[in-house]
Amino acid sequence: MKFYMPRPWDETIADIETAGHEHVGLEEAEVYINTDPRPDRIPEMPANIQWVQHCYTGVNQLIDAGVITADGLPWCNAAGAFAEPVAESALGLMLSAAHHHKAFAQAATWDVARELDNSQAWLYAQGRPREVAIVGAGGIGKRLAELLRPFDVNLTEVTRTGPVTLNDVQWEQFDFVVSILPLTPATEGFFNAEIFAAMKDSAVFVNVGRGATVVTEHLVAALREGQIAAAGLEVVDPEPLPDGHPLYQLPNCVMTPHMAASKQVATFHVGKIFNANAAAWEAGEAMPTRVDVAAGY
Repeated sequence: MKFYMPRPWDETIADIETAGHEHVGLEEAEVYINTDPRPDRIPEMPANIQWVQHCYTGVNQLIDAGVITADGLPWCNAAGAFAEPVAESALGLMLSAAHHHKAFAQAATWDVARELDNSQAWLYAQGRPREVAIVGAGGIGKRLAELLRPFDVNLTEVTRTGPVTLNDVQWEQFDFVVSILPLTPATEGFFNAEIFAAMKDSAVFVNVGRGATVVTEHLVAALREGQIAAAGLEVVDPEPLPDGHPLYQLPNCVMTPHMAASKQVATFHVGKIFNANAAAWEAGEAMPTRVDVAAGY
């Protein structure tokens, strides 16, 4: 197929061209590859564009702005593209939060060694396997499960359709809770005061899904009051997090600035998603990552 990418990503274009597709100008293209997540920066599509490939997974802001509609041009997101980098980020946050890396850096003194040692958590079994919930166990969750195998944890995968759903989770049983939830009307603000209160006070909460699935002020309170032990956050609400926000200061909150699937990473992964969608389109089949507006992703 003929495709147009307004901001060329060399690695992505090379992967797509290897599959036999052609990078052309907008007026000749059949597919528009969108590299900008901001709705106000996305142009009206000319009549020659048959569908759009978005370079990121989250599309809720594009749906809310009316850029993606149920009866409009088909859009595909990059679901599944970032399993490897985001799973690695999640594992890093789990370990960093559990082992008090930020708390020691902030303390800047060896005097806290005994206190931190007494309260740090471990992923490997000490007397019993650790209980880990992966909430939103799609491609990223499956890769994270593979990375966790050497730690011999007990894994519970929580998905929309089961066998364990959000309504079934017994939060008090888990040592680590990793959220990879998409942002939809059903998941917005899901992790709130009630959920945090139900968790173990030794639990580590990690979010690599969407920031707005968490009520931020409730998380701050849970960390301050010891309802949970620690948090590791790749995503937050709002983004960017304002300077001076309490999460920056909390010693039991480790953060990264939503960089596990940034452009620097995405450029190596979007090509295979485009190629799969293009192959399906040409065969008259359902495209694997076509956005379902009703579902929100």
